[in-house]
Formats: sequence, structure tokens, C-alpha cells
Amino acid sequence: MSHPQAADLVLTGGPVHTVDAARSRATAVAVRGGRIVAVGHDEVHELIGTGTEVVDLAGRLLLPGFQDAHVHPQGAGTELGLCHLNDTVDPQEYLRRVRAYADEHPEAEWITGGGWSMEAFPGGTPTAALLDTVVSDRPVFLPNRDHHGAWVNSRALERAGIDARTPDPSDGRIERDTDGNPTGMLQEGAAHLVSRLMPDRSPEEQLAALLRAQSVLHSYGVTAWQDAIVGEFANMTDPTPAYHEAVDRGLLTARVVGALWWDRSRGGEQIPELAARRAESSRGRFRATTVKVMQDGIAENHTAALLGPYLTGCGCASDNSGISFVEPDELKKYVTELDALGFQVHFHALGDRAVREALDAVEAARTANGWRDTRHHLAHLQVVHPEDVPRFRALGATANLQALWAAHEPQMDELTIPFLGPERAAWQYPFGDLLRAGATLAAGSDWPVSSPDPLAALHVAVNRVAPDAPEGTPAFLPDQKLDLGAAVAAYTAGSAHANHLDDTTGSITVGKLADLVVLDRDPFAGPPEEIAATRVLQTFVDGRRVYAATDA
Repeated sequence: MSHPQAADLVLTGGPVHTVDAARSRATAVAVRGGRIVAVGHDEVHELIGTGTEVVDLAGRLLLPGFQDAHVHPQGAGTELGLCHLNDTVDPQEYLRRVRAYADEHPEAEWITGGGWSMEAFPGGTPTAALLDTVVSDRPVFLPNRDHHGAWVNSRALERAGIDARTPDPSDGRIERDTDGNPTGMLQEGAAHLVSRLMPDRSPEEQLAALLRAQSVLHSYGVTAWQDAIVGEFANMTDPTPAYHEAVDRGLLTARVVGALWWDRSRGGEQIPELAARRAESSRGRFRATTVKVMQDGIAENHTAALLGPYLTGCGCASDNSGISFVEPDELKKYVTELDALGFQVHFHALGDRAVREALDAVEAARTANGWRDTRHHLAHLQVVHPEDVPRFRALGATANLQALWAAHEPQMDELTIPFLGPERAAWQYPFGDLLRAGATLAAGSDWPVSSPDPLAALHVAVNRVAPDAPEGTPAFLPDQKLDLGAAVAAYTAGSAHANHLDDTTGSITVGKLADLVVLDRDPFAGPPEEIAATRVLQTFVDGRRVYAATDA
């Protein structure tokens, strides 16, 4: 008979990287009732009873569960079940897949999915004429990998009534030929001119997409996340009903914070609605306690907001400095009011002007309301002016890193660096500077924009080289490398802090919930160049196994 104090689960044979304040190490962990009851060494074995499950780590590393601080699971899960274009940059392969998907789904009114890379096409802008060669009888709508634009065919343009006379929306751009005719690429808010016509997915499809994504995330060791858009936005379906259904049916095994979408076509009148939605939406493991403000676009299509103009192909200054979606003085007012109501604000801030505008808004809220435990965070941070780096610590604003993007690859080298110029290009993804300045770092994937694999992101954070980069590829701004300990802390304790889950998760310490991940090796013990080869073998939430590899 089991001892009354026996553990339900003991993981032993370490190492255990606890991610506590000392970054201490142990070799054994005991779990009872979903919580960690002991962390140590051989003495933990005293808690092994006849009913205890014992996991032999056999020298493989145990970590706290990863937490993704910026991800879009339902969109990713939906794309996986549609015309999936994420894993290639070959235009002919895109066309082959679109044609195959259309042939396999003759009943589909729309052909959709997406995930194509801008680097596959000159200037990052494919054409409707190209799509028309494979599907002309039905509208096609394919968001790119970054989800800041969409490739459509002529039938989709016709359905939306988009022609040479159609004005660009205030938050986007219709790409055109020299005669002003739309070419088939819709940037930012212009994509909504088409996506709003698409039929809604059924509740069953939405739940299936969420559960598909949850399985993928668990397989990468992710036990909690912040859903970066909860609400109606462009071609994305509000995931809230799917989360509620998953909670009610006991199927949501992750811990989720939802970031309620700030409608940039409206103003402060939506704040009472957001407060009401916070109260109505929070259920079980899903809490909608954050507001997402997308302050700018992306650098590749020149919609990221910069302090100075983009360069043209000849290296001259253009007349475009990107888009600030929310007027900066209004942003200060909105963030101050949201902060006073206890909302966290999750900013999409990619260009240096957007970063400064977001920090100015946080500063206005701190000045007006005093310091509240709202933990505002800025995601993406592609270009940060050096003068703004120390402001993260000074204002208590978390830097939310998407590390996979901080590497040389065609989208960076061909579509970004030449148009930023050398000075601004050197300010990209300043992870090391932020850490040295005392900023709190969190981390996320932005999946389906990029891979949800935290270990691939850790690899780039440490090496500043993509895992699949050709041999000899130089490190991207190597002074901004993080050590592996700091990168792991960002993806565990740092994201737990951003998610207001740090009181119960984010480190392997007594009293915390047993959200744990077993790796197939200890990446601290191997060369940094091999971090991305590390795989997840087992993932636990509340001490219950939610993923096991076939060779675990």
C-alpha cells in the first residue's frame, strides 16, 4: 500500500534546470496532486510509493513547460487543415498545392489556407494572374506567412469589387500595376476587403482547429500561451467560442491568456465593451485579461512604423515611413484608461516609431495611474532605437521576443536590410542590449507566422543563425546573442510573468504546478550549434502527461 505522503509522479536521474532565481540544478522532482512537492536529489526518492509513477530522465534535461507569449493557435490549426503553404519557398510548388487542394475539394466555395513566403516572389508581391492559371472558377484567398497581406486571384477581386477605382483603405494598400489596376496582392487592412466575404467556419471546425494546434504545441513542450488576437479581425475567426467549448468539454489542457483585439477603426468607446468581454470570456483555463493593440505593420511591405523614411531601391529616402495604426496621442489615452481598469496591453510594435509610441503610452499610464501590476509587453521589436532600450526596464515593460526572426535569410537580406539602411538595420532585434539594460524578456513564436518550436527559437537567440541556414552563413548582429540560460528563462519564467502565471508556473520550485517538459538531451552540455537538434520527449500539465514521443 502506498505511503500517504507518496508522490504521484517522480522524475529522477536529472539534470533538472529549475529556472529559479539562482538557475539552480537538481536531479529529481516529485509531484503530488498536480503540484511540485519536492525538488532535490536522492532524498526525493523517499516519496516513491507503490503507486508512484517513476520517470527515469537518464541524463536528459527536465525544464519547466515552455510558455508562448505570442501565438495564434486557432489560425495555425485552421491552416494545417487547409491549403498549407508554410514549408516551401518554391512558387511552382505553391501553384501545384493550390491546384491539388482545389481538385480535392470541389465543394469548397473558397480556396484558402496560406503561409507562403514573400521571398518567393519579386518584391514579395505575387499576382492574381499567376493564381488564375490554377484556379479561376472560384475565389482564392491566401494570407502570407506573416499574415500582413494576402494573395488573391481575379475571381476574389471581382467578388470584392476591387478595381482601379477602389481607394486604398486607411490601414492598408492594394498593390497595383502602372495603370492602377489591382495586381492580386493586398497589404494589411486591404486584405479585409476580400476576407470579410468568406463564410464563417462551423463551431466544430473551429474546435477541431484549436485542438489540432494544442496537440502541436504540447508536442513542442508548450504548456501555456498568450493568444495574441481574440476577437473579430480580418480573416481570423474569433477563437473565444472554441476555447469555451474546449473548457466545457474538459479538452483545454493548456493555460491560456487571451488578448482581446483593439478595433483600430474605433476609439475609446470600445473600452467598456472590452471590460464586459473580459468578464464574459474568462472561463476555466482561459482568461481574456489582455488587450492587443497592433500599432504598425511589418518591415518587408514597408508598413512597420519608422522614425525616418524607408529607402528606395537606389538607397534614396522615400516618402513612406510606415503606418501608425493608432494615433500616438490617442494611444496614450487608451492605454492609460485600459491600465486603470487593470488590463494588460499587448502591443504589436515592430518599427522604431511604433516601439517609441508604445513605450510613450506605457509611460503615460504609469504617470497617470501610478505603478500597477499590469505587465504591458511589446512584441516583435524588430527595430528599436538605442535610446529606447533602457526604457523597458524603467517603465516595467516586458520585451516579447520572436527570436526565430533574428537571422540572415532572404526576407531579411533582400526585403528588409536594403530598405532600412545600415544604421537602422544594426538596431534590429536587440535582445542582448535589452537583457543588459535590465529588461524583463518573454518569448513567443507568432505561429503560424513562424515555427512554434521553442528549441528552434532558442537556437537562434543563442546563435543568431537559423537552424537550417547554409553552412558559412554569418551570425546576424552577434553582439545581440543571448546565453542559453537567459533564452530559456525568457521562454519559461519570462513568459509566465507576462501571462500573470508566475505565481504558479514558470519554474520548477516547490508549490508550483507541475507543468514540465522532458528533452532528449541537455542542450547546455552540447555545442550551441546543436541546440535546434534537441527534441521534446514528454510534456506534462498538472503532472499529467499531455504528450509523449514514440521513443520517450
